[in-house]
Amino acid sequence: MIPTASGNNGTSTRPYLIRALHDWCTDNGFTPYIAVFVDASVKVPMEYVKNSEIVLNVSFEATTGMKLGNEYIEFKARFGGASRDIIVPVDHVIAIYARENGQGMAFPAPTEVHTPSDGEPAEAATPSAADRPSPASTGGGLRLASTDRQSPQGAEAPDGESGEASSTPEPPTPSGGRPSLKRIK
Repeated sequence: MIPTASGNNGTSTRPYLIRALHDWCTDNGFTPYIAVFVDASVKVPMEYVKNSEIVLNVSFEATTGMKLGNEYIEFKARFGGASRDIIVPVDHVIAIYARENGQGMAFPAPTEVHTPSDGEPAEAATPSAADRPSPASTGGGLRLASTDRQSPQGAEAPDGESGEASSTPEPPTPSGGRPSLKRIK
């Protein structure tokens, strides 16, 4: 019998699926975006966070030093013309998808929410689990990106010509109603 990292379940498949979908987007000329649940453990520009979520352009053209690790996604991106370090725990990625066609995968929001301790800024705090939307109200716990049509953030081209965060348009809404996702176990 082969031992695994956490008993019989093995390690999380989430980082592997994120890397695979990032590669798929890149190989097909699509722009990979990630939707991230933001709490105090996530390092992103808080001024771009809405409803405890942020959508980030994670294409190689929009980032510098991208590391898609098993625990964290790390890179530098430009926001408002300034380079910022971004660190996202992999378990806080709630979706990865192609901007151009919306194809991708959604994941459940993290079950543990990190609240700030003494010395951490209060604005990094997020709602308690009781205040967050229930899985039933978000389609069984899965959400594909942010449905409030906030502008995706992250990442201008590394040369920073525009001086503003990426203003890439939202992915087109597929015809035929609201998209649905299948939960894969």
